[in-house]
Amino acid sequence: MDGVPEPHTGWTFLTNHARVLAAIADNQSARIRDIAAHCRLTERAVQKIISDLEQDGYLSHVREGRTNIYRIEPGKVLRHPAEAGLTVTSLLSLLAQAEADRSPSPENRPHAPA
Repeated sequence: MDGVPEPHTGWTFLTNHARVLAAIADNQSARIRDIAAHCRLTERAVQKIISDLEQDGYLSHVREGRTNIYRIEPGKVLRHPAEAGLTVTSLLSLLAQAEADRSPSPENRPHAPA
């Protein structure tokens, strides 16, 4: 997926910050380019979101060679008052479960004809 992703019009249920955080939870050494492609955002937008998340203590990173390794703060409480008491772990668990439910399990995958 090269270049700028297709623009999205209208509203969505998840924020781009949540999408980036979930992508990092899936692969803590993901490149910004890969996160951007996965989330259908520009690399610049992902860099800004990562900066926001680091500034507020939801995320940190260490450099290993040419790779950033991200660390999510699982106990950090979500920012909006409506989610008072909910942690990053609870959000990521919900998203991971939804992703698992979307992916067919081995026994439910269609079988190739014999």
